[in-house]
Amino acid sequence: MSKGREGPAAGGGATAILLRYLREQNRPYSAQDVFGNLQREHGLGKAAVVKALEQLAQQGHIREKAYGKQKVYFADQEQLPAAGDAELRVLDADISARSAELQALLQGCRQLEAELKDLNSTMTTADMAREVEELKKDCASYTEKLERIKSATNQVTPEEKEKVCSEQKLYCKEWRRRKRMATELLDAILEGYPKSKKQFFEEVGIETDEDHNVTLPTAV
Repeated sequence: MSKGREGPAAGGGATAILLRYLREQNRPYSAQDVFGNLQREHGLGKAAVVKALEQLAQQGHIREKAYGKQKVYFADQEQLPAAGDAELRVLDADISARSAELQALLQGCRQLEAELKDLNSTMTTADMAREVEELKKDCASYTEKLERIKSATNQVTPEEKEKVCSEQKLYCKEWRRRKRMATELLDAILEGYPKSKKQFFEEVGIETDEDHNVTLPTAV
């Protein structure tokens, strides 16, 4: 250790505990993180942790970095022993293994999320039971309605239905024919009429289908 940079107090002092912890973990922590991680094991108070971290940073044993109103503390990398080639290879292998493990876990999470989404979109047993009961009620209602229709005495026979349809076709055909004749006649009169078509209709008292919102049925 360089001259003028004394180490923290030996033994169970807060500075010694925190310095050892930050060097072993070798990752950034906030004072709240350190307090939460070590409070149960060492019984350190929040104020003692904050004070010890600030002291270690001031003495140069650890590094301090501010992010807005929050500070994080981490081990000074220059004071850590340099890793040899063999240790670096071990670390690289460990990183590769952990990366593969992470990818496998992420894939598993995605599969579980997909299964959860499917389950959430699936009806529960209770919901399905209620749906079945509702369908049974609907079926009973439709069955009752069908029986009433079947037992009715005023049913229309196929022959009567065919007769009505034929008459409708006949009347619609005649309606079109007469409307066409009236239109042709009126157009001929309007050719020599000095006023508008609307004024002519008002004077004569002609009312059209459109005036009464009547539409000619579609031919079948």
